[in-house]
Order: sequence, then C-alpha cells, then structure tokens
Amino acid sequence: MDTIQPVAGSFLSRILRDKRTEVEARKASEPMAALAARAADAAPVRRTSLRGSGLTVIAEVKRASPSAGSFDAGLDAVAQARRYAAGGAAMISVLTDGPYFQGSLADLAGARAAVATPLLRKDFILDEYQLLEARAAGADVVLLIVAALPAARLAPLLDATHKLGMEAMVEVHTAEEARLASEVGAALVGINNRDLHSFEVDMGTTARLRPLLGAETIVAALSGVRSVEDACAMRAAGADAILIGEALIRSAEPEALLAALRGVA
Repeated sequence: MDTIQPVAGSFLSRILRDKRTEVEARKASEPMAALAARAADAAPVRRTSLRGSGLTVIAEVKRASPSAGSFDAGLDAVAQARRYAAGGAAMISVLTDGPYFQGSLADLAGARAAVATPLLRKDFILDEYQLLEARAAGADVVLLIVAALPAARLAPLLDATHKLGMEAMVEVHTAEEARLASEVGAALVGINNRDLHSFEVDMGTTARLRPLLGAETIVAALSGVRSVEDACAMRAAGADAILIGEALIRSAEPEALLAALRGVA
C-alpha cells in the first residue's frame, strides 16, 4: 500500500510540521538519556573522502518521494546497500523518513550491519534527539537542511553533530543559504537542485551556487542526476560528488550505473 501522505501547499512546511510531531512522540517513547547510552555504544564512526581525482558517488536507498510517489515500496534496503557497496559507492545515503519517503531507522541500522561504506542519515533533522538516533543506528554523517532550520539552529546542530563524532552535510538551495553554510564553517555542502518548497528541479542551481562556497569546501550535487550526462554537467559545475537515488533504484544493474558514474573525471 502507498503510505505517502498527501502534500498541499509548501512541501517543506507540511513535512516539517509532521516531523516535529513525530520527533516529540519518539521522545516520549525513549528518553534522551537511554538513547544517548545506545549512541555511545554504537560502532565507531567511519570516515570517507568525497573528493578524489574524479567524481565520487553517494548512492541513495529510498522507496519513494513526495514528487515521484512510491516507486519501489518493497525495496530491500539492506540488499540495495550491499549492491551499492559492491559498486564502489563512496557513501550510502539512507532515507529514514517514513510518511513521505517510506524509510526508517531500521533501514539505516540494517545497512550499517551489512556494509563497511560510510552511511548518511537523510531526513529532516530538527533536534539533537535525531542526531542521537542517527548515531545509535550507525550513521557516520547526517543531513542538515538549511531551509528546514531557523538560522540560529544550524550552528548548534552542526556543533552537536561533531561532538557525537559524526560529520554533517549542510544542504543549500539558494545564495543566502550557501552564505550561511559558509559562515558556520560547513566543510561538506550539498547543493540541492530541487526547491523543497515547490519540489521543482533546476539543474543550473549547482553551477550558480558553487562559486559562493570556498574552494576548500567539498560539494555534492543533490537531486536531478539520472545519467552520466547529468553527472558530467555537475562535475563541470564544480561538484566533487553527486547523490543519486531514484535512477539507481530503477536500474536493473545499479552496480554498472555506479561504475559509469564513477568514471566521470
């Protein structure tokens, strides 16, 4: 059954409203102290470099999205993560949002047990509680979306992420967001070609925003990459890495597509 919730108005505002309710319910279910203890017992954080001689690939495990609907509700997240690892992904992104992306923290924990590749928890992180959840489930990196956070919350969440030993990918879509990411010292920035308010994709976003970030900043292009040609365009725009999900999920041979993408110089 398709469990994706209908979205009216701004995609992002609806998602964030539901996410706040979800997080409060989970806090009531497991106190933060107990969660922190689980996080402290998690496997050590695994490091990776997304900057190499050619384009590196973050391969995403997801079953659905608000824009595309459900495209593989029965996807085995662990099996898919294994295929990505075998295909040479530099990092594996695991969607853990349930209502809109049909993911879960169990998907993340299952992937952690199955592969050695560093894992990114991709969700709408609003609270330190979710950082502890990510670490407890084995995440090495978390996504912090500037558009989802009040400006005053970004730096504290980034600091809390680092205190847990994890890295953060700070996601931006506008020039103002890119400047904010630079101000808080984000070392890894994801430029989202998708506007999270309208969910429309503009593949020129990466090229426009990359010059606003320092040369030392590692940049990943997010959304809209479906082919080697798209990957080449993102590389030409200055991206060190790309994040690709739906095209891999729909591919009969994701390992072969990963190999082709990794061949982009």
